[in-house]
This record gives sequence, structure tokens and C-alpha cells, in this order.
Amino acid sequence: MAILETIYSCGLRISELCGLVLADIDWNEQQVRVRGKGKKERLVPIGEPALAAIRDYWSTLPQAPVGNAPVFLSETEEACALSPRLLQQRLKKYLAVAGLDPQLTPHKLRHSYATHMLDAGADLRSVQELLGHAHLATTQVYTHLTTERLKRAYDSAHPRA
Repeated sequence: MAILETIYSCGLRISELCGLVLADIDWNEQQVRVRGKGKKERLVPIGEPALAAIRDYWSTLPQAPVGNAPVFLSETEEACALSPRLLQQRLKKYLAVAGLDPQLTPHKLRHSYATHMLDAGADLRSVQELLGHAHLATTQVYTHLTTERLKRAYDSAHPRA
């Protein structure tokens, strides 16, 4: 749960999530320092539900992480960061147990994050910064999805559509 909350709350790539360490989380400011592609760093907000889920996850560990310990741990090695491949395997397992679509991927949560931000009125440039995209054109893909949704809403709701 903590992994899904964190990916969706921050719009993270899998590799970014796996690279998070305890020192990256600013609990008071509700921000996370993310190391993205090309070793570029950015600060992104993290919601209280994600922070609470991380606290709950840590409460299940034999020892709470400290300092530069990974936020999410591998089950096989103590204090070893979760790998992207292991994260994908875990997600598939939990989706099957929950009876949900096994085609859901962590990257689809990132897409949902971007689309929901734009649907709620966030400007494209801000979403670009939050996602860590180098080029605005990469982020503009999400405007097409949002425009299509608006067209469907118009077609289904407007009396003269």
C-alpha cells in the first residue's frame, strides 16, 4: 500500500521510488527529494495518506530505517533497497490477491497522477516540473488524454452536442 500511495502521490518513476532514502523525505514540509533521469533532482509534494502509509509500512519492519536507509526494502536482504523488478513482481502478486487487473503497472499510476493533476486544473508547466520531464512535449501527451475526456463529457452532457 505504501508503494502505491507514494507512486501516485508523487508521480514517481519506478526507479525513483526504489532510489528513495529516508533522508529524502521532509516530513514537516511534506516534500520528497527525487533523483530522476540524468541524476537531476527535484522536490515534489507528498500527501499525508502516502506519509501515513510509509509510517505503517515501517511499523511492520523489524527495525525502523535511519539516516540514508532505503525507504522501501527488499524482503530478501536486510537494509537492501527494493529493485524495480522486485517491485513489479510484488505489484502483480498483490493485484492478483485483490482481484484487480494484473495489467496495472507502477507507470500507469504515474500517468494517472499527471492526468488527474491536469484534470483538476494544474498547468502543464507545473506538471512537467513535478514529473521531471526535460521537455514540455513529453508532458503534452497528457493534454490529449484530458482533451478527449472533456470532449466525451461535452458529447454526453450538452443538449446541443
